[in-house]
Amino acid sequence: MIKTEKTENKEFLEKSIQHLEATGFENIRADLEGYETPKSYLRKETDGKITPDIVAIKNGRKYFFDISLKSSKPRLLKTKWLFLDTLSRMKSNRFRIITTRGHYKFTEMMLEDINLSKDPIKI
Repeated sequence: MIKTEKTENKEFLEKSIQHLEATGFENIRADLEGYETPKSYLRKETDGKITPDIVAIKNGRKYFFDISLKSSKPRLLKTKWLFLDTLSRMKSNRFRIITTRGHYKFTEMMLEDINLSKDPIKI
């Protein structure tokens, strides 16, 4: 999700973190109070920052998670997903998308638009 929507969807972010903890992820970083903030990456073109919603480690491998909720700015979300996918491939990490009921269709359309073949984690 993009930065402006993080304050509105804090509850779903907390629920996602609880789900990840229950499935064995450790050293969880999230852009949320009480957690360490994940590393941000700077976009040179627009001087904007890209920060993954959640970063966690499982079995020694780093995972980037982004939460997919209906957005008023889908282009920013697509850019973020493409960047995180590329970054994770370069460093042999993993990139996953988390979504919830009512947002499945939106998520699948977005993934189809940018030709990413991902199975979103449905919470």
